[in-house]
Amino acid sequence: MMNPLVAAYISILAIVQLTACSDNNAGSMTDQNTDKDGHSAPTMATLKANSAVIEQLPFDNQQDFKDAQRGLIARLDSLVTYNAKGKRVWDMDDYQFMQYRGLNGDAPVSINPSLWRQANLNNIHGLFKVSDGIYQLRGFDLANMTLIEGDTGWIVVDPLTAKETSKVAFEFAQKHLGRKPITAILFTHSHIDHFGGALGLVTAAQVKQQGIRVIAPEGFMEEATSENIIAGTAMSRRSMYMYGKRLSRTERGHIGSGLGKGPAFGSFGILKPTEIVNHQTPVLNIDGVNIEFQFTPGSEAPAEFTFYLPDHNAFCGAEVVSRNMHNLYTLRGAKVRDALKWSGYIEQARTRFAAANIYFGSHHWPMWGQDNIQNFLKLQRDSYKYIHDQSVRLLNGGATPSEVAEEIVMPESLRTSFPNRGYYGTLKHNAKAVYQNYLGWYDANPANLDPLPNTESAGRYIEMMGGIEQVVAQAQISFDNADDDAGAYRWVAELLNKAVFFDPNHKAAKALLAKTYDQLGYQAESAPWRDVYLSAAYELRHGGPDKGIDIALMRDILLETPVERFFDTMSVRLNGPKAEGETYTIKVNFTDKDLSYVLYLENSVLYYATEKDWQLTEGKKTANSHTGLKNINATLNVKHELFIDMLIGKAGLKKTLFSDDLSIDGSKLDLLSFLSLFDRPTGDFNIVIP
Repeated sequence: MMNPLVAAYISILAIVQLTACSDNNAGSMTDQNTDKDGHSAPTMATLKANSAVIEQLPFDNQQDFKDAQRGLIARLDSLVTYNAKGKRVWDMDDYQFMQYRGLNGDAPVSINPSLWRQANLNNIHGLFKVSDGIYQLRGFDLANMTLIEGDTGWIVVDPLTAKETSKVAFEFAQKHLGRKPITAILFTHSHIDHFGGALGLVTAAQVKQQGIRVIAPEGFMEEATSENIIAGTAMSRRSMYMYGKRLSRTERGHIGSGLGKGPAFGSFGILKPTEIVNHQTPVLNIDGVNIEFQFTPGSEAPAEFTFYLPDHNAFCGAEVVSRNMHNLYTLRGAKVRDALKWSGYIEQARTRFAAANIYFGSHHWPMWGQDNIQNFLKLQRDSYKYIHDQSVRLLNGGATPSEVAEEIVMPESLRTSFPNRGYYGTLKHNAKAVYQNYLGWYDANPANLDPLPNTESAGRYIEMMGGIEQVVAQAQISFDNADDDAGAYRWVAELLNKAVFFDPNHKAAKALLAKTYDQLGYQAESAPWRDVYLSAAYELRHGGPDKGIDIALMRDILLETPVERFFDTMSVRLNGPKAEGETYTIKVNFTDKDLSYVLYLENSVLYYATEKDWQLTEGKKTANSHTGLKNINATLNVKHELFIDMLIGKAGLKKTLFSDDLSIDGSKLDLLSFLSLFDRPTGDFNIVIP
């Protein structure tokens, strides 16, 4: 017998569906049923897929909603944050269309009910009391800011992503909790949503003058400043898809990111740690509060720690555990994370901090009760280890990455636990990450060793299938019959991707592919998957962005980044074919840092060395000496800050080079010729069309 909730859900959705159809064919939607951004109406196949979710999960369990609202002190009726230019960097008001009313959650047809539940939990925002002396600000940014009351002031844990959001959140807390100085800042890990807002609270000068303790895991500065430097342009563009940056906040658009609502696009900064946590760190007393750290490098972040407050019996899991399955591989692009190591850290925390009766994290809402916390940690631990072990079992049996992703199934005890659901990471792409971690990109099938690029293979496929009109017609048939074929939309997307890469101006192919991506997005339980599909649909209809994410927002972080990282990124921007046959030796002298580097180009490869190391190499006069080292073409004498402004485009290159703001020894023409060999990627490249 059908669950009454499911029956009611289907009845309501069927009425909605019928009003959206131009005829009795649920797969065919008229243009009049699109929203303002062109997103099409949900089909009957989507209705059925989403309604089936209701029977798969324990929606009658409302404990998460009780926990997420527990301890509320105050919330802002309107939570919108602006930068100095009056531009919005954070807007919780965008999500006011979302109203969760329990049980099946009356999710709109265009949203997976499980994701709808998670997104509504993440809507609950404000200042909360976790326990005596521990407070959280949630919903002011993607992550949480936690305040721990010390003897003389506040210990701030993870000061959010941007200066603007961090400042607003802390001011709101001060208003309700009383004004006290900041005595310490803890960065739990090296991802920007946990340190980027630091300068919204204090400056580097204040840290030094007031003796504020800044505590971070070992490797923090290296990881925080280097992540995204080498491949940052591509990661930023892909992040626009992963976080739905261009999508409207609507029932057919972005509703959240699973981990929170989404990242704040404000001004980012960083503070250098005054103290480092590693495996040898003892229990620290910070402003009268005892804190026991667990160093967890190479888990969710390359540099990370969790900690325990023994006087409060409270465990902060940072982002090693959270109220969703996390990413072993993140869709924006990053190094694969070690699932086995991650699981081990969770078990270590579970046993080491077994007395904890309060859990709070860098995302989501807290948990109370020792038994509840122990069970939560066991399920999180087992989730990552199961994915690891079963993926390896399957790959050892010869399964390819796609086959591993299709075959792996979580046991009921794990898959029915809401904190283990794939709202951020997913079982499928995490299983592929395990494969990648061990075996890389090649699946051992020779056909995949050196395949034709998509733009070339597309034409051959289309010709073989009788031309693009025939392909689109067959795709339409599959789309319309999706009610009876669970894999139809995935197949249509694969088919039409070939068509669009063959002819990116074919309106019918693009329109049907966009509709297909709509449906895949509406059915996705993962918020990043939803945003990726819907962003693809949006760009098929409206084109790519006019520009990428502005790197100037990272200026304060870049000022703290070792200059060697910039030379690394210059190396990967060198246009090899254009540089063929060219040799240059350029000296860069940072006049305010007493640092000098030599850049030398040969064989279309760029190298760098400190001037001291370069002189030692020159002095040896060995056969290994690099061509061109004897003669420096030009020396650029520049202050570090101006150098950064030149790299991020804040200071115009030619105008600056010939101004009094820097000096050049040697040939200015050679310097300009050298600099002309480097690409300047804008981060607005195409993704869904060639």
